[in-house]
Amino acid sequence: MAKLILTHEVTGLGEPGDVVEVKDGYARNFLIPRSLATPWTKGAESDINAIRKARKSREIASLDDAKALADSLSAKPVTVTANAGPGGRLFGAVTTADIAGAVAAAGGPSVDKRKIEIGQSIKTVGDYTVAIRLHPEVSAKIGVKVVAG
Repeated sequence: MAKLILTHEVTGLGEPGDVVEVKDGYARNFLIPRSLATPWTKGAESDINAIRKARKSREIASLDDAKALADSLSAKPVTVTANAGPGGRLFGAVTTADIAGAVAAAGGPSVDKRKIEIGQSIKTVGDYTVAIRLHPEVSAKIGVKVVAG
C-alpha cells in the first residue's frame, strides 16, 4: 500500500490535502502521473497545510451560501454554442470547461470545471442537465442547452 497526499479532488477517494493509502499500482499508474497526488513524506506537513488553506479559500464558506448559490444556478439555464453538422451532431463534445465558461458568461459565479459532473458525454444538440458540486452537502442541477453555432 502506498501512502499519498491528494493534490486534487478524486471522486470516491478524498479531497485535496487528505492523506490516503491506496494500492501501489493505482498510485504509480494513475494518481501520480496525472498529478492528482504526491508521495507522502514526514516533511510534507507544510504541503498539506498549504493545500488545505488554498482549498478553504476557494470553497464556499457556509452551507447556507451554498444552498443560495444552488438555487440561483438552478433558476438560470445556460446556453453553450458548439459547431455541429447538419444532423445536429457536434464536432467533438461539450466539456466541463465549456459549461463553466457558459455559466460565467450568463452572469453566474465562476465555477471550477472540476466540480462539474456530466452524466453522459454531450455530443448532440439539445437540452441536458448537469450537476455542480458546490459544497460537500450541496449539489446544484443546472439546465444546459446546446445549440449549433
